[in-house]
Amino acid sequence: MHVFRVSFKSLKIFGLVLILAVSLLIHQRVIGIVSNLPLPIEQVKTEQKVIALTINVDWGGEYLPGILEALDQHKAKATFFLTGRWAKNNPELVKEIQARGHAIENHGYSHPHPDQISIQANQEEILKTESIIQEITGQKTKYYAPPYGERGASGLRAAENLGYSTILWTLDTVDWRPESTPEVITKRIVDPAVRFGVKPTHLGAIVLMHPKENTVKALPSILSQLANKGFQFITINELITLTGVGNTTS
Repeated sequence: MHVFRVSFKSLKIFGLVLILAVSLLIHQRVIGIVSNLPLPIEQVKTEQKVIALTINVDWGGEYLPGILEALDQHKAKATFFLTGRWAKNNPELVKEIQARGHAIENHGYSHPHPDQISIQANQEEILKTESIIQEITGQKTKYYAPPYGERGASGLRAAENLGYSTILWTLDTVDWRPESTPEVITKRIVDPAVRFGVKPTHLGAIVLMHPKENTVKALPSILSQLANKGFQFITINELITLTGVGNTTS
């Protein structure tokens, strides 16, 4: 009878090879699943000097008049993504946003974490808000900005199932942080830092902001500096109907 002796070192090597093989298989399966998801829109590839400002609103209504005034003064249009609960409680402000010529779109109803709830629950969030905004404005929403910028399968699939495009951003003001002074907010948008080894371009960029006091203070400077460089500020729908939708910064 032959007795096979296997060294401890050989067992370790075999174990490592087995772990690597299983990890590769899992990675390939995950990539296969994720690759079938709809991609959120973060920027539009264009040579035109156009930028889409987006304002996500679930609070901060007291700062919206200042934002609207700054947009008017600089002849800029923006897209306001509203939660349903906020729109329901502030119908007159919703009408004022619309009357100023800005676009109104969907930010879910109760600002949950989309990645932590089901596809069905995300769809209910979107549809409830769609109904409220349509009742106030007479217009149906078709773009969805997921709360917290989450881009998991549940939220993306829910939006796709309802015929919505999911909108994220190229440049983030991060205006909700306490350290975000007007000067810091302005710099993040006018002179953005390098990301993933690439300097973000303003061409076809989507800018994210919220109704905050320092955002109101920073907005005139942002609009002036970018307008001086030849940029126009248009709605998300106007931006997306340009040729070639895609992410150009990451």
